[in-house]
Amino acid sequence: MRHLVAKAGAARRIEVDSAATSRYQIGELPHYGTRQVLAAHGVPCGKHRARQLTRRDYDRYDLIIGMDKENLADILHILGSDPQHKVRMLLDWSDRPREIADPWYTGDYETTYDDVYEGCSALLAHLLVPEESFDL
Repeated sequence: MRHLVAKAGAARRIEVDSAATSRYQIGELPHYGTRQVLAAHGVPCGKHRARQLTRRDYDRYDLIIGMDKENLADILHILGSDPQHKVRMLLDWSDRPREIADPWYTGDYETTYDDVYEGCSALLAHLLVPEESFDL
């Protein structure tokens, strides 16, 4: 998402961050399978290290995006509630809302990349619409 936002010239308007719902990989780089697929598509991975989602993130961000229903349940558990309806699944903005294929179980990082790219592209298109024409 950060790469697409930068390519669209919207990095000053849209802040992108990533946080984990589990603690077992805190401080680690993204999985090597993810890094390989991103590199193959020319997407820089940077030096992002996993950090834990916190309740403070709810106040800081306009949207909290999950990849699947289990991920959303974990997010809501950490946040406690979602009174402003900020928690959504990434593919909610696509033409085919569904869960992201999880490479942890499938080993198929390419399909996950395709799903994430589809969701990020659709979300970015939604975010770039003038503010008065939509409601988060």
